[in-house]
Amino acid sequence: MSISQAGSAAPSHEELRRWDRERVWHPFTQMAEYEPFIIERAEGCTLIDIDGRRLLDGVSSLWCNLHGHCRPEIDEAIKTQLEKTAHVTALGQSNPTTIQLAQRLTTLAPDGLTRAYFSDDGSTAVEVALKMAFQYWQQRSDPRPRKQKYVAFANAYHGDTLGSVSVGGVARFHAMFHPLLFEVLRAPSPDTYRRPPGVSREQACEYYLAQLETLLADNADEIAALVIEPLLQAAAGMVRHPEGFLRGVRELTKRYDVLLIADEVAVGCGRTGTMFACEQEQVSPDFLCLAKGLTGGYLPLAATLTTDEVWNAFLGTYAESKSFFHGHTYCGNPLGAAAALASLRIFEQDRTLEQMQPKIARLSAHLARMAEHPHVGDVRQCGLIGAVELVRDKATAEPFPWDEKRGMRVCDYALTQGVWLRPLGNVLVILPPLAIQLEELDQICHAVEQGIAATI
Repeated sequence: MSISQAGSAAPSHEELRRWDRERVWHPFTQMAEYEPFIIERAEGCTLIDIDGRRLLDGVSSLWCNLHGHCRPEIDEAIKTQLEKTAHVTALGQSNPTTIQLAQRLTTLAPDGLTRAYFSDDGSTAVEVALKMAFQYWQQRSDPRPRKQKYVAFANAYHGDTLGSVSVGGVARFHAMFHPLLFEVLRAPSPDTYRRPPGVSREQACEYYLAQLETLLADNADEIAALVIEPLLQAAAGMVRHPEGFLRGVRELTKRYDVLLIADEVAVGCGRTGTMFACEQEQVSPDFLCLAKGLTGGYLPLAATLTTDEVWNAFLGTYAESKSFFHGHTYCGNPLGAAAALASLRIFEQDRTLEQMQPKIARLSAHLARMAEHPHVGDVRQCGLIGAVELVRDKATAEPFPWDEKRGMRVCDYALTQGVWLRPLGNVLVILPPLAIQLEELDQICHAVEQGIAATI
């Protein structure tokens, strides 16, 4: 078939479904069981499929949409940028839009984060931080070449490149690739629900920090950096950390001279109720990784922010070869930067963080009610992130077997109520756009509650 023949007529819905099954390889999806689910357009917080079915976007199109779909200000910013240029390489060049975004982000970020390196997505943002941390110790003015290892937490998820997979700790996602990965020092997941025997919620922070300090004290001379998802571990099941844990981690990394990488890919850009999750415990990391919501959910763009101290270790003559030898074709893409700048303007214009507070309170009320169900073991919340963990036995926290798809059953039910959700195994995730209206949030939460009652 020629190119002209292939594009001569719009495909039928059945052709789209067939091509989707046979030609598109979907991530984290068993294609032998996949049933096509094709979204054609969206309005605000609503997705519309090819059959015209309207579904509230209960997980922000994989946790990235902030202000709703087809937001005029972001649409216009991208169109305006298109009239100038669609792409300029960051290798030896720059463009005004990306420069302005770097200035804006470093102004908003926690103290000390003065430099912005742009990449494509959350995985690459973390990969950049890992490589920068390694190279920093090798070539700073007083090198410490033995500092080559990383500390990460059990059940962590930091992306899907080999470096970010290495520091990840979700065996179901990463076990297949173990022979390709580098060794990581693993600290226990600071889980406030599934705690070690004899450790109460009140004792959890002190317990987990003590475990971490032992690891750092024994290995500090070899550790380049510690990587953490601030406040909660998202893909692990929205695992909430004890209050004060992040602040304690920062104090320990300073004490033992270890760099701190804050992976805010999921929790940054307002999701927790502050622009950056680190703000909630007054923490300034050495690296701050952003993606997902950075462009309001419009275009792939990531940023790794870091300090003058790290930056200075990469300065020298051409002959010294101290440059950061890492880059992507679309680093700092101006279309993505334009969308990100427009998103940040909307935060100010709409007073987004202030307007979130009633929504956070409403979500809390819904979660408290769901917590009473006999098969709800735990509910968790951080800003406009909600999670409901389904268990077989509430008293013992015994989980349902993974292959029973309990979470997916509830989400399938929610579709019948006009709500799209995607679970993390037995954990139901409620993570709508920040622009969600209260009545829309009610619809999402009622669909979850009714789905639990109908299927569990």
